[in-house]
Amino acid sequence: MTPPASPFTWPVRVYWEDTDAGGVVYHASYLRFMERARSEWLRDQGVDQLAFKEATGLAFMVREMHLDFLRPALLDDELSVTVTVQDSRPASILFSQAIGRADGTELVRAQVRVACVDVRRMRPALIPADLIPGLAPYDPRLRRNSKP
Repeated sequence: MTPPASPFTWPVRVYWEDTDAGGVVYHASYLRFMERARSEWLRDQGVDQLAFKEATGLAFMVREMHLDFLRPALLDDELSVTVTVQDSRPASILFSQAIGRADGTELVRAQVRVACVDVRRMRPALIPADLIPGLAPYDPRLRRNSKP
């Protein structure tokens, strides 16, 4: 699949609830920031996740995540969280995500694979072909990663 020309960006402000006692963002807060950005990316693609789940019994769940913490975010920082589709498979999407300050300082880089799951059976399920506009149908000849 061809990744979009520019990443989707979601703004985040750092509040006390996101930090430790010293005003430094707690590592788990970055996961919430990235989750919100992916959810907003889906919404921007026209996907209402609750309606999708109710209609199909399917939902997206994080399958794998790799993070590189480069610099800390601090209380009251204005951050931008980006979402870019790197690859897709029949039942999953690999996202590249980054979190940075408004001044352009990159703080966190991540690779996040989300799986489409049948929530009743808790088993992988095919992503409906027409769910996300521009998400190319899976073609094993174009597969960039040899993992199953």
